[in-house]
Amino acid sequence: QVRLVESGGGLVQAGGSLRLSCAASYSVYAMGWFRQAPGKEREFVAAIDYEGNYIYYGDFVKGRFTISRVNAKNAVYLQMNSLKPEDTAVYYCATSGRQALMVKEDIDYWGQGIQVTVSS
Repeated sequence: QVRLVESGGGLVQAGGSLRLSCAASYSVYAMGWFRQAPGKEREFVAAIDYEGNYIYYGDFVKGRFTISRVNAKNAVYLQMNSLKPEDTAVYYCATSGRQALMVKEDIDYWGQGIQVTVSS
């Protein structure tokens, strides 16, 4: 069982930035983020493999977000810039032992979720 602890969410104005962090209780192959807005499906945001060789982003990111990881800390980070009100959602850290191109049906472990609210 991998325990994931997220931090860094909050309220920010449109155009601002936030940095999400997720620490895992032990090393995992791929780490990433999904998000879910009220009334919408959970959608893929970004993911990275253990070596950082494979990095994927959701189509809506369009260069605004950057995912990174520090393996010595079993941690993954999501730097979010140029935030928009439509980025408002609960963001979930996720892990996979198989692939970095994550799909929500194939996630091994989820974090508890952290709220990100972008005001207009």
